[in-house]
Amino acid sequence: MNVLVILIPVSLILGAVGLAAFLWTVRSDQYDDDKGNAARILLDDD
Repeated sequence: MNVLVILIPVSLILGAVGLAAFLWTVRSDQYDDDKGNAARILLDDD
């Protein structure tokens, strides 16, 4: 049971760090590529 006293806060901290990293990437427009993949499949690079 003493292990849970350590593991629960560590897992909550790691989850919060992951959530903060995801929110940072969303706010810095890392996922905004509206035309990239849709147009790239149609172009012929030969």
